[in-house]
Amino acid sequence: MTVFVDMDEVIADTYGAHIEIYNRDFDGTLTTADCMGKEVWQCVPEAHQQSVRDHARQEGFFSDLKPIDQSKEVLKALNDKYHLFIASAAMQFPNSLREKSQWLDEHFPFIHWKNRILCGDKHILKGDLLIDDRSYNLDSFDGDTLLFTSPHNVHSNRHARANNWIEVAEKLL
Repeated sequence: MTVFVDMDEVIADTYGAHIEIYNRDFDGTLTTADCMGKEVWQCVPEAHQQSVRDHARQEGFFSDLKPIDQSKEVLKALNDKYHLFIASAAMQFPNSLREKSQWLDEHFPFIHWKNRILCGDKHILKGDLLIDDRSYNLDSFDGDTLLFTSPHNVHSNRHARANNWIEVAEKLL
């Protein structure tokens, strides 16, 4: 079985990073609970929205992300059982290609570089399962899908859902 796993908001906590950077830069008190059902940029004053949208363009943004809880352990087990690929849209932001590859080397060294697909559009993926936090990526996938819960997608109900990596393990291991 071929399994594709997204990076941002699935194994790398970009959402938390956006909140952390916003709070640091604007002396804010924004929390994840404040943002449920929305993108972080939608939860800040209009004057700060472009700043939040530009976080991912800053050098080091993708390098400094924290792994999502239990992602390392579960991905290691999935990698031992399935033909596992990391599939991440990495072309939109200039630094993300290099930084995402280095981040995977650091946090997920057991996933060989040949099993990393850093692309522009995920519609090219062909396999058995895609785990992603974006419904639009899952909508065009021909195989089975799992929507990985992130604050921005809590109201989406078009796909089967996994709220965390323990639930992924229960479904696949």
